[in-house]
Amino acid sequence: MNLKVISRNVGVALLVSALFMLLSVVVSLLDGGDSALAPLLISFTLTFIFGIFPFIFVRKTAQISLKDGYMIIFLSWLLSFIFGALPYAMWGGPFTLINAWFESVSGFTTTGATILEDVEALPKSLLFWRASTHFIGGLGVVVFLLLIIPTSSPVRLRLTNMELSSLSRDDYRSRANQTVFIFAWVYLGLAAGAFLCFWICGMPAFDAICHAFSVCATGGFSSRTLSIGAFNSPLISVVTMVFMFLASIHFGIIFMVLVRRTLRPLHNAVLRFYVVSLVVISLITALSLKLQGIDASWGGALLDGSFHVLSYASTTGFAISDNATWPALPCFMLALVSLVCGCAGSTTGGIKVDRVMVLFKAIHMQIQKNLYPSSIFEVRMGRRILHDEEIYPQVLYMAMFLLLIALSSIFCMLAGDPYGHALTGSLATLSNVGPSLGSIGSMGNYNAEPGVLKAIFSANMFLGRVEIYPIFAVLSSIFNRKY
Repeated sequence: MNLKVISRNVGVALLVSALFMLLSVVVSLLDGGDSALAPLLISFTLTFIFGIFPFIFVRKTAQISLKDGYMIIFLSWLLSFIFGALPYAMWGGPFTLINAWFESVSGFTTTGATILEDVEALPKSLLFWRASTHFIGGLGVVVFLLLIIPTSSPVRLRLTNMELSSLSRDDYRSRANQTVFIFAWVYLGLAAGAFLCFWICGMPAFDAICHAFSVCATGGFSSRTLSIGAFNSPLISVVTMVFMFLASIHFGIIFMVLVRRTLRPLHNAVLRFYVVSLVVISLITALSLKLQGIDASWGGALLDGSFHVLSYASTTGFAISDNATWPALPCFMLALVSLVCGCAGSTTGGIKVDRVMVLFKAIHMQIQKNLYPSSIFEVRMGRRILHDEEIYPQVLYMAMFLLLIALSSIFCMLAGDPYGHALTGSLATLSNVGPSLGSIGSMGNYNAEPGVLKAIFSANMFLGRVEIYPIFAVLSSIFNRKY
């Protein structure tokens, strides 16, 4: 293991966090020096020192092994969580050590689960830092690192292949160096577009920035306790839905549509499957809400149902009403979309609709093989033919994902689960959705959960954000010397 190359690259990730802490300090000064000024200034200083330290004392090297790459990813995220918790912990209030850790992990992993019961009680600078963790985590602390590494560096090529899911590179293929820039430019474009649209629709500029950071990262941290519902504006709700959808589809599709000025990329089979699924589940949810008397009008039921289905499917977690009062059927619909979520190549979490499509096609192929043993069948995704070595890892990932939800639920129940959120909380955090059902639903929070459950849920968020394998690879390298 090359500690030099690891420390230098992890240092870059910390410097990214330090930059946004400095911006939060500026927000505090513009707001007259609020109560978070000192915590943010101290946090910036510590993060900057630890980030710049390797550049002063460690000689630059371009060599990187497979083990080094996974360790860079693991430590970049882990140390971002730790230093990102400092402003919360030093500010105090509701932020005990475990609450500060939970909020930091939730922010960087773009989960959006919060311990805050009164969001507006935080000073603006801390709200900005909270939204910034989403912005950093949505693009990815390692992707920020890749953007400044020279394009010819073998470090960049190796890290690109590790950080970006293989599913996100299956369509709209480009060189690894281009993939990072495509992802970054689309991401920044969505953030800028969301800010302008929110602002034009009447949202105050500060709130527009915070919500733009959240929606492009499909995170869900809001600057208001009532989330999007606080603005009581159907127009803002619809704009939010548009950007939640855009941020949940393959960024390659958006890039190709804009660059080539053609709608042909929209014919993608995965995108069609995703859109049809959203429409059907939204209609079922809206129908249930109207018939059960939750919403008085069909228009209100359709907006309420479709907004929350898209919010949970995109793992954004914004809300316009409290789903704690919803009947069983729409709650089941939300749990279902929380499991699958959006498309590969986006900022969403969960299993991804791409893997679900692979599973369905693999099952169909196996049935056909049993019926016609002498025939040859293939699994196709669009024009691509998937071989067994491409299908197997995706099916294995889904099995591992479900197993982790089960194990997490068991651990939560063993540790004490006073409110019965073991399963729903595990699903919401591993999928990086954030809110779930009941008291941890769309308008709820995780503050009342025991500290042990918050620690388990934090581990789930980390596993879900990096798609499990990098963490297991690092743990294997630590405990297995032959790795």
